[in-house]
Amino acid sequence: MSVPTIVRIIGREILSSGGNPTVEARVELSNGIHATASVPYGESSGIHEAFILLDGDKKRYRGNGMKKAARNISTTLHTLLRGTQITKLRAIDDMMIAKDGTKNKSRLGGNAILAVSIACARAGALVTHTPLYSYLRKIYRLPYKTYVLPKPMMVTIEGGRHADRSTDFQEYLLTAVANKKRSELIRMTLESYMAVRDILKKKGYSTNVGNEGAFTPPLKSNEAPLAILVAGIKKAGYHPGKDVAISLDPATSEVYKNGMYVLPLDKKKLKASQMTQLFESWLKKYPIVTLEDPLAEDDWANWAKLFSKLKKRVVIVGDDLTVTNVERLKRAIKEKVMNAILIKPNQIGSVTETIDTLVTAHAHNIQSIISHRGGGETSDAFIVDLGVAVNASYYKIGPTRGERTEKYNRLLEIEEEI
Repeated sequence: MSVPTIVRIIGREILSSGGNPTVEARVELSNGIHATASVPYGESSGIHEAFILLDGDKKRYRGNGMKKAARNISTTLHTLLRGTQITKLRAIDDMMIAKDGTKNKSRLGGNAILAVSIACARAGALVTHTPLYSYLRKIYRLPYKTYVLPKPMMVTIEGGRHADRSTDFQEYLLTAVANKKRSELIRMTLESYMAVRDILKKKGYSTNVGNEGAFTPPLKSNEAPLAILVAGIKKAGYHPGKDVAISLDPATSEVYKNGMYVLPLDKKKLKASQMTQLFESWLKKYPIVTLEDPLAEDDWANWAKLFSKLKKRVVIVGDDLTVTNVERLKRAIKEKVMNAILIKPNQIGSVTETIDTLVTAHAHNIQSIISHRGGGETSDAFIVDLGVAVNASYYKIGPTRGERTEKYNRLLEIEEEI
């Protein structure tokens, strides 16, 4: 039986959860099968990420339109890939990257390339009559014999660029750590989230949610959310650190100015060594299990010092530092700055490059955490199948809003299949 080939690729401008446009790609095959994929628009993105091609027309969506990216899908990428066998996913991605010809995919757009890449992966899975997670594991020959489903890591209080008038730091998360079925862990974490909501209400705060479905109370310090999360875990009937713990993403590149970390809420300007001391003091007081981007994205020397000091107490996660980029990951491994990596496919711009980063991490005992994007997600749940395919440690996904719960619903579905 011959392998179906690509006959048509169509790009469309659609909307993401934050109201900004993004792109969707539809891939049609010679046997009549078709698949679509949409990609997020990152509200808070590092300077080393793949290029998001925007229209720049201030008369449409304040310049954030994506008709150019959609057109690149329907014209350049359609012409390039027409006639290609759908199961040759690595070759498909390599062809698109070569056609773009830039280091950061700025000609065609990382958004355009990724949408086509995911759509091709999904179409290949349909052709082979296998679940997407199983197809990814097979097509890339991933070195896993069993499935270990990721645990939920839910953004519960958010600030920084993700919420106005809240904390300087970006995300405070409830993270399931118990060894139970993932459906049970989702329930436990959501019950803790709801208990946090009750506590905030009792304190007189609004419980409206921000970009990721998390609460955005105007608290008086950057430490205050940690105590509230611990109280929420206890109120829900669980043991902090044993059943549900805390993860922290300060996103410190956003507060890094002229060599100092500026925290207006705490009325402080801290050196990197002082930031390390701050986090160390919090680790002694709260059940924090992961610490993401504790220092700025190019503060490599101080990352190494922080990792050396804190690595035995907490998992240090690179996000803006590594941006799902295998070369930056290799540098992080060489310089010994972290022991976990956050994975966002649209940081790098193709399924193949994402998988290559994950394989490199696995080979060096670096944990992987698969993440949503802040203010511009879609209902596409590709990242869930990705996390299952690579036995990722966690999913970092908001607990509410439809584009977030769609991901958890996909995980529940997969748990029943495996």
